[in-house]
Amino acid sequence: QVHLVESGGTLVRAGDSLRLSCVASDRSIRPYAVAWFRQAPGKDREFVSYIGWHAGSTSVDDSVKDRFTISRDDAKNTVYLEMSSLKPEDTAIYYCAAKRGFTTISATAYTDWGQGTQVTVSS
Repeated sequence: QVHLVESGGTLVRAGDSLRLSCVASDRSIRPYAVAWFRQAPGKDREFVSYIGWHAGSTSVDDSVKDRFTISRDDAKNTVYLEMSSLKPEDTAIYYCAAKRGFTTISATAYTDWGQGTQVTVSS
C-alpha cells in the first residue's frame, strides 16, 4: 500500500487555473498507476484522469479534455493535475488513487486513496 496526500484545492473563479498535487508520503510512487477522481455533492464519484507508472499512458475524461492535464514527477513522489478554464461544474472533492499494474478508469480497481481536496469554482 501507499499513503497518498492530496493538496492544492481551493476556491477559485470560473476561468481560473489550479494545480492539484498527490504525494506519496511513505514510499516511492514510481511503481504505481495513479488516477484522479472527483465527487460532487449528491453525485457519484467519477473518473477524471489517469497516468501509468511509466507516464506513457495517460487519459482524461471527455468532460475535462483540453482543460485538464495529468503528469508525474517520480523524483518528487508526486502526481499533478493541472486544471485550466475551470467551470462551476468542476466543483467537487478531488481524490487521487493508486494501484499496481495497468491503468483503468474503474475506481474499484484502485487500492489506495487519499483523503481528497476540495475544489470550488464560483461563477
